[in-house]
Amino acid sequence: MIHSMYHLSRDSRIRKFGTIFEASEGDGAREEEEEEPVLAPSPSNEELQQGRYEETIKECNKALELNPAYMKALIRRGEAHEKLEHFEEAVIDMKKIVELDPSNNQARRSIVRLEPLAAEKREKMKEQMIGKQKEMGNSVLGRFGMSIDNFKAVKDPTTGSYSLSFQK
Repeated sequence: MIHSMYHLSRDSRIRKFGTIFEASEGDGAREEEEEEPVLAPSPSNEELQQGRYEETIKECNKALELNPAYMKALIRRGEAHEKLEHFEEAVIDMKKIVELDPSNNQARRSIVRLEPLAAEKREKMKEQMIGKQKEMGNSVLGRFGMSIDNFKAVKDPTTGSYSLSFQK
């Protein structure tokens, strides 16, 4: 809640909300003349450790809205996505970390480990979707004494299109 923090002193805001981004110029200026800094909430490691992964992701999203290069938030959000088995999202965060810090070998190792898991999850989801489509097709075709299994799809290697044939 960025709007409700202005009643706190500058030092309290820093302790409560984390790093100051785009701090105003003229640090020697009096407090009343100083522009309010833009603060990013510091995503709590406690939430991540307590298994509150959805809450961790929300807090990290808030911080990243204010500073898309906030490394701590990217790392914690990536870890939370991994725990929730959101492998695609975790890979995206790890790639962003490597983009910002090419020397981050831990993020590189995470990408190598997570990409096969993401591909496996995509395949499972695709199989589930095809299975549900077959069920729906069989429920309709069953009224006519047919089944999806009565149809064979053959891919044309030159055009990439499919032709369907009916088999009894």
